[in-house]
Parts: sequence; C-alpha cells; structure tokens
Amino acid sequence: MAGYSMDMVAKALEHQVLQSARLVEEQLDAELERLERPDEDELERLKERRMEALKRAQKQKQEWMSKGHGEYREIPSEKDFFAEVKDSKNVVCHFYRDSTFRCKIVDKHLNILAKKHLETKFLKLNVEKAPFLTERLRIKVIPSMALVKDGKTKDYIVGFADLGNTDEFTTEMLEWRLGCSDIINYSGNLMEPPTAASKSGSKFTKVEKRTIRGKTYDSDSEADDD
Repeated sequence: MAGYSMDMVAKALEHQVLQSARLVEEQLDAELERLERPDEDELERLKERRMEALKRAQKQKQEWMSKGHGEYREIPSEKDFFAEVKDSKNVVCHFYRDSTFRCKIVDKHLNILAKKHLETKFLKLNVEKAPFLTERLRIKVIPSMALVKDGKTKDYIVGFADLGNTDEFTTEMLEWRLGCSDIINYSGNLMEPPTAASKSGSKFTKVEKRTIRGKTYDSDSEADDD
C-alpha cells in the first residue's frame, strides 16, 4: 500500500513538473511572438522615433545649407576664409590658380562632392588673393586642398600624389581620400582606395617653379599658361 502511495506521489510530481515546463514554454513562445510581432503601441512608438530622426536630419540639413554647404563656391579673400572655417565643423578649401590646368580637374570633382556631402563645406580660394594665408598654411604646390576640422587645419591633399598620381583619378578616389581624413562621412572601406581608381603611374612628372607676388610655388601641372 505504501509503495502504491509513493507511486501516486511520484506521478503527481511528474505531472506538476510537466505542467510547469509546459507553462514556461508557452510563456516563452508568447514572449517571442510579442517580440517578433510588436503590438500597435510599439509600432506607433517606432514610427514616432523614426519621424523624430527625420525631423532632426532635416533641421541639420537646413542649418548646413544656411551656412553655404551643398555647393562648391569661391570665396573672394583670405579674410573670408577664417569666417567660413569658424562657421562650419568640416571644411575643404581648394587653393588654386587660374593658369594651372590641374585646378580645373579638382574643381570638377569637388563640385560633385559638395552636393553629395552636405555635412562638409567645399570652398576654393585663389592663391594670388591670399598671400598671407598661403604663407601661413605653407601652400607650396598648386593645386592643394586644406582639410579643416573644428577651425584647425587637420590635413592637406597636395597635388595628385594621394589620388593615384594621375589626372584620371575618379571622384570616388578623392572621396575616399577625404574620408581617410575624417573630413566627410565616408561609408566605404577606408582600408583601401576604390579599385576603379587605383591606377599607378602618372603622365605628369615635370614640376615647375612659379612666383606669385614674391612667393614661390610649385606647379603640379605639366604646363601652365603664363
């Protein structure tokens, strides 16, 4: 009789354990289903968060546009340079000369990137109108790009040496190089340049000396018009 009672107790305990396990499993299934299929309140909260993010992005875009972002433009003097870099976190400034052929190549690419990377301000400045600034920044080769972050010059792109050392470099190549200096928000692989632009060698090897208002500059083009 005692043995029979023990069997009954064991079976009862086993039944309870199975019931508990089944209950836990059902609760887990319900929780997983809830996570996989959020209710209307959760969906509404997600929608609200997305809307807030879009509003913030739009507000930031409008702020950048009001500061001259979104277009590649020329500033008239070195005095304007200081005001422009103070007003924006990220600035690319192309120091150019009208008679330097390669400056036109830089213009073409920066005009494209200015429209794509609104987070960065893209400017150009004629070295003949900025003798003090070019001396201060030690601009010796034309074209040169000064990369300014938080009001301080962080890096330079001098000539085309960093761009495959060729006039045929792509906009993507320049974009990658700017991304390496964290002056734009670059979404590609910073560990290596774009494959399409990784051409070696250059058809321009001659470097000429030029003097601008008593200052000596190197021209990175094969031939400049005097």
